[in-house]
Amino acid sequence: MRCATDVFTLGHSPDPDDAFMFYAIAKNKIDLRGYRFEHQLEDIQTLNERALRGELHISAISIHAYAYVADKYALLPCGASMGDGYGPLVIGKSGTAAEDVHLRDRVIAVPGKMTSAFLALQLYLGDFRHIVVPFDQIFDAVKNDRADAGLIIHEGQLTYAKSGFQKIVDLGEWWKKQSGLPLPLGGNVIRKDIPADVRRDLLEIMRESIDFGLAHREEAVTHSMPYARDMNQQLADKFIGMYVNDFTRDYGDKGRAAIRKFLGDAHRAGYIETPAAIEFAE
Repeated sequence: MRCATDVFTLGHSPDPDDAFMFYAIAKNKIDLRGYRFEHQLEDIQTLNERALRGELHISAISIHAYAYVADKYALLPCGASMGDGYGPLVIGKSGTAAEDVHLRDRVIAVPGKMTSAFLALQLYLGDFRHIVVPFDQIFDAVKNDRADAGLIIHEGQLTYAKSGFQKIVDLGEWWKKQSGLPLPLGGNVIRKDIPADVRRDLLEIMRESIDFGLAHREEAVTHSMPYARDMNQQLADKFIGMYVNDFTRDYGDKGRAAIRKFLGDAHRAGYIETPAAIEFAE
């Protein structure tokens, strides 16, 4: 049974890894099976908020935010952003001490309270003082002393040193050491009210788009460059490689275990009120 609409809203962030993943869809490089996609580019915090309202058919989302939208959306098994031994960073000005006790006493600029980076920092630090700042203004917030440290996502993970900052902690590295698992940062979700056969079509289109990018890497990276803030092509290719990989093709058992542990630990620590009913679209 076809859906009432053959046009689907597809939300993703204006970042090189998402642009890489959706290149084949955006440029009709694969068989779209008669469906059309309306790409809506928003920062991840905005996408999380829109998912709370169920506005988009398919959307990139923080794994943290999925705990609050599991009634409306299922996780697609492809499209994940996993930090396998690396991930969001807490940075400070050069010379910043790294002891946790000092971090807890500092004001940390964070890119949104529903981001997975924020939840990972809660699990790492416990309670801490923070201000919410758009992700691309966090360097400025630290530089101008609005905050003592910043929680960095996206390309800032590779450009912080060039911008005059130093790493205090890598949350993906910490998570890997204490759990043995990758840190689940982002995923793609699909609305549950879409008929099952259509969901399967859309899942296959998404997976084929990721596969096309991986198989035609140079042209997909080139397509992504307008979204590569402060990165040359070599650095953008490195960033894409960090977050578009085998976990992106499919979570696999390890990726699914990572999500369950991440959200389960957050619930047990009191940072998520109710346990997330995790459902993967098939």
